[in-house]
Amino acid sequence: MDNVFEQVKALCLSVKAAAPSIATASSEARDHALLAMADALLAQKDAILEANAQDLDRAAANGVPSVMMDRLRLDEARVQGIADAIVALTALEDPLKTERSFQRPSGITVTCARVPLGVVAMIYEARPNVTADAAAIAIKSGNAVVLRGGKEAINSNRAIVSALKSALAKVGLDKNAIGLVNSTDRESADALMQMRGLVDVLIPRGGKGLIRNCVDNAKVPVIETGAGNCHVYVDCEADLDKALRVTVNAKCQRPSVCNAAETLLLHRDIAAAFLPQFYAATREWELELRGDSRACAILPEASAATEEDFATEYNDYIMSVKVVDSVDEAIAHIAKYGTKHSECIITENDDAAASFQALVDAAAVYRNASTRFTDGGEFGLGAEIGISTQKLHARGPMGLEALTTVKYLISGDGAVRK
Repeated sequence: MDNVFEQVKALCLSVKAAAPSIATASSEARDHALLAMADALLAQKDAILEANAQDLDRAAANGVPSVMMDRLRLDEARVQGIADAIVALTALEDPLKTERSFQRPSGITVTCARVPLGVVAMIYEARPNVTADAAAIAIKSGNAVVLRGGKEAINSNRAIVSALKSALAKVGLDKNAIGLVNSTDRESADALMQMRGLVDVLIPRGGKGLIRNCVDNAKVPVIETGAGNCHVYVDCEADLDKALRVTVNAKCQRPSVCNAAETLLLHRDIAAAFLPQFYAATREWELELRGDSRACAILPEASAATEEDFATEYNDYIMSVKVVDSVDEAIAHIAKYGTKHSECIITENDDAAASFQALVDAAAVYRNASTRFTDGGEFGLGAEIGISTQKLHARGPMGLEALTTVKYLISGDGAVRK
């Protein structure tokens, strides 16, 4: 542990030393760096894909499920997409340009300016695109970044970070502003959590266990991001065609991500009509349904759900189903099992929708739209660094502004307080 701790500390020291290079760079210089980063990813695409192939082979040998393999896999189109997302950030307004000034009767002038957080650390799992996204958002917002990915993607992450660091050096910025923790042992994550004074904020992005470990044990400030036990409630006054389209998309379009729906709540008046339709529509993916007693009575193909099922983020083609008597019961179920991420009601009743959206405590609450929209890009924020399920500082998809804070700049002409 001591050796790993010292390695992580040395990395964080180098990233912190490089942070002023990014924080003081002009908006134009940071955008120029982003363009160079995108170009470097494409120029080094072959090396990145070769490294990713090694990760995929090892993951397959270790029995990683297919839906999780999809999160890990890169191809030419995905690398191009990552590069395009970085380029898209250059079109967004610099979050550090926002400031307001006001004068006080005492003679001082107060300016509230947006400034970078400093050193942002991320601990995340097997999604190599996060490596590039996080680094790009950090640079755009004037931050340096320490990245600690999962063991499944270590070769991909090394190749991506190598490309990004070469781009920073090429444009005259300190390449050490992007740092990768090379160890994937548990001790390296634990060490990063202890870097108080070197890391300004830690953002965990992954499963419930990873996030809880960071929240419970970190000595640096943590932004809690979303484990996504998301629900879709189909109300008694839902348009069932609309409900079918939205619910299938929310669950099956990409089940391995945190904004995919995990539980289907059905009002008793429409359950018998809707559940068989939903089951038939999901045969393409062989979706497994686990239902309560009333759901299983309607659909014999469903297996019996346990208490644990309703609390589980499956990240797979599995979904829990419960029949409820009212919108209030649906809200109560979500309050008990939800993770404050994304929740949805399908209804044509304005009062039911208003009640649901007012009372459900989540970062994103939908009416008649898929939970899959909870995403920085879909919300117009550009690439996101995570989805916050807490209420302080940032909530929901975190874009550029979420990686900034404020600094008060005060000037006077010999002013003293009376």
